[in-house]
Amino acid sequence: MITRRRLIATSAAAALAPAVLTRSAGAQANYPTKAVRLIVPFPPGGGTDNVGRILSARLSEVWGQQMVIENRGGAGSNLGNKVVARANPDGYTVLFAAFPLATNKFIYPTIPYDPIADFAPISLIGTFPNILVVPNTSPVKSVADLIAFAKANRGDITYGSSGIGTSPHLNGELFSRMVGVEMTHIPYRGAGPAIIDIIGGRLTFIFNTSGSLMPHVQAGRLRALAVSSGKRFSAEPSIPTVAESGVPGFDVVSWYALFAPAKAPPAIVAKLNADAVAVMREPEVRQRLEGLGLEVAASTQAELGAFLRAEMAKWEPVIKAAGIVAK
Repeated sequence: MITRRRLIATSAAAALAPAVLTRSAGAQANYPTKAVRLIVPFPPGGGTDNVGRILSARLSEVWGQQMVIENRGGAGSNLGNKVVARANPDGYTVLFAAFPLATNKFIYPTIPYDPIADFAPISLIGTFPNILVVPNTSPVKSVADLIAFAKANRGDITYGSSGIGTSPHLNGELFSRMVGVEMTHIPYRGAGPAIIDIIGGRLTFIFNTSGSLMPHVQAGRLRALAVSSGKRFSAEPSIPTVAESGVPGFDVVSWYALFAPAKAPPAIVAKLNADAVAVMREPEVRQRLEGLGLEVAASTQAELGAFLRAEMAKWEPVIKAAGIVAK
């Protein structure tokens, strides 16, 4: 039975609802009204951090409110990802995500978040390929040469990376599987030691970023054979792709993107998308990002969601077939 008291309470709530919705919409329209945290799940000073600082500085100017970077490195980005997944979903905590968001679920026995269910896509920021290099003293002059050399020297082919499960590691694993030759992965604690050993001829090849390798290529210490992306890299257009060099279908890029906690208000997530995309389209910002070797790729929220799912679908079978487990 609906009592008079209940009817009055229901009527009062109904009368109040439009006012609450109006205040909520107004708050979202005025967003942000305080500092926004940008969680970068890597230590300060690296490429990820540098890209994040370019975007956060410009968004801070646009908003008149600070976007403050918090570096939460550790466990292959899992610590920082967890911070955002469990943050108050009010739109004031944003994740600066990278490639491991798509792969960690398959590399770690457990992770403290779900890469799909716990995050709301905002926008892709950009992609960048890795470059395949060999020592300058190597007889290998092309990808075709490398494949022939690998087949002639089975059991003796080594490639290094900046660690288990990293993009350079997975590039090498996919390359090995697509050319049909078992190769030995040598993980290092960071890219620096791997680069030292490839220069010294102690590795057959490595994949890594253009920023870390091209100075050595230009100095004559390394030879660039190909880029990992499906199309040529605009920053180094003279270098062919792996796919056009004898491994059709090889297409690997690393990437950066922005995500919010899954339950963040849709209107705020939409505003974050609009503002981030607008900033990335500014010529000065775009030039600075491209200067860091990034192919700027601002996207819609739906495009980023589809991109993440595609990346996960791509890498799950590779990781599981290779038995790659974080140690």
